[in-house]
Amino acid sequence: MELIKVSANSRSTAVAGAIAGVIREHGRAEVQAIGAGAVNQAVKAAAIARGYLLLDGINVVLIPSFGEVDIEGSERTTVKLTIEPR
Repeated sequence: MELIKVSANSRSTAVAGAIAGVIREHGRAEVQAIGAGAVNQAVKAAAIARGYLLLDGINVVLIPSFGEVDIEGSERTTVKLTIEPR
C-alpha cells in the first residue's frame, strides 16, 4: 500500500481525495506528516475524507501513532495516521 505524505503546503481537499481513493481501493490508508503544519493538513484531510466516504456508506476511524524517519542523516519524528473502516 502507498504511503500518503503530507506537507504543510498540501491542499487538504486534494489529500482527502487521495485518502478516500486509497481506502476505496485497498480498504485502508496510511498518512505521514512531519511538523505541526503538516499534521494540521493531514488531520483536516482525514476529516474531509471521512465525509466523502460516508456518502459511500463507509465509516472510517483515525488511528494516530509516532514513527521515525531518516532525512539527510537526521532522525525526524513523524505522525502516522492510519485510516480504516470501523
